[in-house]
Amino acid sequence: MTKVEPNTLDPLAAARLAAIVDSSFDAIIGKDLNSIITDWNGAAERLFGYTAEEAIGHSVLMLIPDGLHGEEVDIIERIRRGERVASYETTRRRKDGTFISVSLTISPIKDADGTIIGASKIARDISAAKESERRIKLLMREVNHRVKNQFAVILSVIRETSRRAKDPLEFEEQVRDRIMALSRSHDLLVSSEWSGTSLLDLLQEHLKPFGHDEQISLSGPLLTLQANAVQHLGMAIHELGTNSSKYGALSTGDGRITIEWKLVGSPKGHREFQMVWDETSASIAGRDEEGDPKKGFGSVVLQRVTPQSLSGSAVLEHRPGHVRWSLAAPADVTLVMHPSEPLAPSADAKPPHG
Repeated sequence: MTKVEPNTLDPLAAARLAAIVDSSFDAIIGKDLNSIITDWNGAAERLFGYTAEEAIGHSVLMLIPDGLHGEEVDIIERIRRGERVASYETTRRRKDGTFISVSLTISPIKDADGTIIGASKIARDISAAKESERRIKLLMREVNHRVKNQFAVILSVIRETSRRAKDPLEFEEQVRDRIMALSRSHDLLVSSEWSGTSLLDLLQEHLKPFGHDEQISLSGPLLTLQANAVQHLGMAIHELGTNSSKYGALSTGDGRITIEWKLVGSPKGHREFQMVWDETSASIAGRDEEGDPKKGFGSVVLQRVTPQSLSGSAVLEHRPGHVRWSLAAPADVTLVMHPSEPLAPSADAKPPHG
């Protein structure tokens, strides 16, 4: 294919070419063999911040970070040899001093006699693609970290369940239910891109399999849990719900569960998340040790795993007709905090007890 040089074009073709260059979304820059800018389209002005009057006649080095000046030396040498510099990714500097990721393609410019007199450079802004790439890498590292944590939790569930299960069938059922509970928390986090989950959504999701909605009361401000809190609070809610459905309020029609939470301030200015599961039922009075939440795997989760994971504390109480679990944890460890989060009137930093 024969290349037509710009200065051999008829006026109409030249005008068309100029219009194409000027309307391009990519920055198109002309320079001579001394790296002096000779041409500057509208996209170059938008990308780098310099007007044509500010750029033309100045060295292209004003766009190149100090540590990358060697790139221009290599480019000019290759252009002199008539080589085209294929697209490569690099960094350039705007007028305001900020840096931008670009993809560059550079080709020689020849006069009517075929003599190389400069170069045409096309610069494409790839900042969005680079940011997307960075976010994907960050997300993959985060997913890898969380998957490893999830494996550790699952192994702990299997180990603790095996110590208490009476037979293989019971072991299989309990492990399956607990892993499904972890999965429900995981699904909530995935849907929010691991940014956190509403406490109300977490409670509803984990209580849904047990039914008896009319026996459960939820009360508290709208709060968003951090990812770690979603996982460990989800485990606690599952254990409480399972225990209740087998032996407590949700095993008959006479029981009642009230779950309340609040955000309180302390004299030192710290904020604390407090949550209480309060369960009452006449059937609780006759339960044996099997129905006591202090005797099984649930006690490990409720009294040790969940509070320790949230740098907090918990109290589990079991007496005739009543099961109560109170949790208190630092808000900055548990919640995605916003300046407008409502504080409860009380400044008591201790978990409430009935």
